[in-house]
Amino acid sequence: MSVQAVSPLLAITQGDSAGVGPELLLDLLAAPPLDLRLLLIGEAAALDAAAPGLERSGRATSWRDGLIVGEGDFAAIRPGGPAVLERLGVERRVEPGESQKADAAGAVACLDTGIELARAGSVQALVTGPVSKESIARHVLPGFRGHTDYIAEACGLERYGSDYLMTFLAADLQVALLTTHLPLVEALRNLETEMILEALECLGRHAGGRIAVAGINPHAGEGGLLGREDGVIVAPAIEEGRRRGLDVHGPLSPDSLFARARSGEFDWVLALYHDQGLIPVKTLAFGSATNWTLGLPFLRTSVDHGTAFEIAGRGQADARPLRRVLETTASLFAGELPKKASRA
Repeated sequence: MSVQAVSPLLAITQGDSAGVGPELLLDLLAAPPLDLRLLLIGEAAALDAAAPGLERSGRATSWRDGLIVGEGDFAAIRPGGPAVLERLGVERRVEPGESQKADAAGAVACLDTGIELARAGSVQALVTGPVSKESIARHVLPGFRGHTDYIAEACGLERYGSDYLMTFLAADLQVALLTTHLPLVEALRNLETEMILEALECLGRHAGGRIAVAGINPHAGEGGLLGREDGVIVAPAIEEGRRRGLDVHGPLSPDSLFARARSGEFDWVLALYHDQGLIPVKTLAFGSATNWTLGLPFLRTSVDHGTAFEIAGRGQADARPLRRVLETTASLFAGELPKKASRA
């Protein structure tokens, strides 16, 4: 990884207060990554709850040392270096392992703070910790489907696929998702040529490279034998994309496409629904992939794992995936992509 002489300031949100996110923040404070500047955004009660487990694992840190109490909802520790933001005026006890209303509210409060800092230019990138979509939707924000749409809406972006796009970066595989957190039957029922074309243009505009589009049906329909949708819906979008100057290929059989992309034949795979893209990514690189949102006015990335409530508070959380995401984020800020060297 190549990092600029003056490294960017990366804001990292804790995610759900009852999940492993607070422990991951404490792990970063205990052993800050070299050559990276971090601003850690966490709820004080969540960090206090995570600290005993970290101490038992031999990674203790006194995060409250140097706390600066200020105006507003949050106060910062040592801005510009390893730092924590404490939510003020909230006294409560966090029970790691089960997300309650206050935990979901803490996750949203930390996320809102990170978005505000990134939009203001106070930080150069936002790295988000894992949240419980179910808990946030049930307790705080009905209809919440995840970080990506929430952040995009906060930035004034309206149309997924056209304005912004969810992608995942692994060491030798880069995947974009045409649709995200939708029931499969809904994702397929609403599939249209224009939405595929919009996603191709968004991907080409913000990332570029050789783009392969996965087919809908087995063997991309086998010339209509296994379904006509690939020829009727997907192929016209690819043809129009080529006409507009995009280096796009397909529709290609999804059962072999990801292996072809890994070998360097393509830079990106556009998967047509959530699990079509994420099963290969997480099978290949679970714990080392980076979630990257294209199209935002600032750089936003995330880990590829969840809240891991079953181990929260026990000092067992593995911080290596988050550290890997931080390295990738710094590389993205420097204009690098994991497979850039393979491009002609």
